[in-house]
Amino acid sequence: MTARISRLIALCFALLICLQAQASLFSPNSTSRFVPVDQAFSFDFNQQGSQLTLSWKVKSGYYLYRQQIHVTPQKARIAPLNLPPGQPHKDEFYGKSEIYPTDVTVPIMLHQATQGATVSVTYQGCAAAGFCYPPETRTVPLSAVAANSALPHVSAQPALASPLPFSPLWALLIGIGVAFTPCVLPMYPLISGIILGSQRNYSLGRLFALAMVYVQGMALTYTLLGVIVAAAGLRFQAALQHPYVLMGLSGLFIILALSMFGLFSLQLPASLQTRLTLWSNRQQGGALTGVFLMGALAGLICSPCTTAPLSAILLYIAQNGNPWAGAGTLWLYAVGMGLPLIAVTMFGNKLLPKSGPWMQTVKEGFGFVILALPVFLLERIVGDVWGLRLWSILGVAFFAWAFSVSLRNGSGKWRVVQILMLAAALISARPLQDWAFASNTSQQSITRLPFTPVHSASQLDTALQQAQNRITMVDLYADWCVACKEFEKYTFSDPSIRDALSKVQLLQANVTANSPSDNALLQHLQVLGLPTILFFDAKGKEIPNSRITGFLNAADFRAHLQKLDP
Repeated sequence: MTARISRLIALCFALLICLQAQASLFSPNSTSRFVPVDQAFSFDFNQQGSQLTLSWKVKSGYYLYRQQIHVTPQKARIAPLNLPPGQPHKDEFYGKSEIYPTDVTVPIMLHQATQGATVSVTYQGCAAAGFCYPPETRTVPLSAVAANSALPHVSAQPALASPLPFSPLWALLIGIGVAFTPCVLPMYPLISGIILGSQRNYSLGRLFALAMVYVQGMALTYTLLGVIVAAAGLRFQAALQHPYVLMGLSGLFIILALSMFGLFSLQLPASLQTRLTLWSNRQQGGALTGVFLMGALAGLICSPCTTAPLSAILLYIAQNGNPWAGAGTLWLYAVGMGLPLIAVTMFGNKLLPKSGPWMQTVKEGFGFVILALPVFLLERIVGDVWGLRLWSILGVAFFAWAFSVSLRNGSGKWRVVQILMLAAALISARPLQDWAFASNTSQQSITRLPFTPVHSASQLDTALQQAQNRITMVDLYADWCVACKEFEKYTFSDPSIRDALSKVQLLQANVTANSPSDNALLQHLQVLGLPTILFFDAKGKEIPNSRITGFLNAADFRAHLQKLDP
């Protein structure tokens, strides 16, 4: 019995060894320190009526790119994707971005979904240790949603801030600035007199109430205008992301800026302005109701100096598509315009600065503020490099204009300002100098390995058969892989690495496009993500325990090469 048990134990032990050997034969030849993509980013979804919720459980030490999350509907209409803000992230090759290092949930409102409708969800992430996964696409089946059933739930969506070039607080500052333009400031004493009517002996509290009610009437008009434009923006927000639409908006902003520089004037037709003014004058000054109506009507009378900033803010709100943000932004804008009026009404004209050329300078300054908006929009189309150049051009133009303004004043006290403006213009021009003189040199300084490209598993097999008794190194590369670029810049450029690889057949598969052939190649090689570097012997078999996943510096990579069999 004892001998029989011993033989049984020996047989089980032998079987275990065989199973282990078989597992080693059909698994990657090295143990990766990174988990499969479904473990790094566990994706799930849930639909409740017209509300679809996408969720990812992000493993500690990994992160998703915010800008790489895309949702494409088929046989369905959805609200514009409103991703939650991510954590700021910066690397050497891609600059600033946003990531989700923890679990993330994305709600999507379904406007309509027919039978068999789906949405394709694409996402991509990396490990913080220097390993990136190819973009993943998941198809989510949808339950049918009637067109009219989704609309009542639109208002139930949470109001989320939109990533736009300025916060609503800037609208308050813009409103204050517009108040000191030559078209607005001289009107405040007249408006103050209309508000007070024939009575001038009001208490300070009454004066404040009258001025504040007038400003709130004006703010009501702007607030309603903001809500209407934002509501329309909800319908057209997706279209506003199209490159041609962004270019059209950029052109419109440039036209608005030119009006601030005095090339032409933008305002309501004179006949309409006259009717609104007469209607406003019929209201009784000194009465809260009449003053409120005066302010509401005044909000519709856009002077040449206010049309351009107001139009820019309206387009900004339309792109945002958030009614709450639209209402708040224009309310702050109107309050900013009204603050000097409140001061004049309460304390008289003595608080107003004297008119002069400085008011035209304020107006021209707003032209540069408006010019920042087309740069912001075009940056989405032309990319970060060209975006930096556009910001640089705008900075040089602004500081050159500021320098010319300081020269016009001519007094000695402006000498320090002139020096500062010149220094700022030179600093702003630095990206342009790098573009013109340094970029080509820096690009040529990186010496690249002489890789032979392969695009499919069949091409790889053919190249391995033609190795001519050499070891073959296969580098899997993609533009979205930060560590791949680190390999190229810091490791493969090292002279000792180039010497060590001089007798090695060098192959590289660029899987940036994540095409079906790219995915087939990655699956054929059992690759989880990038960077991954494989080594094959002279017979075309992968060398055991030679696979590299993640970044290695030149010293570690050289030590790894020394372990390979010749």
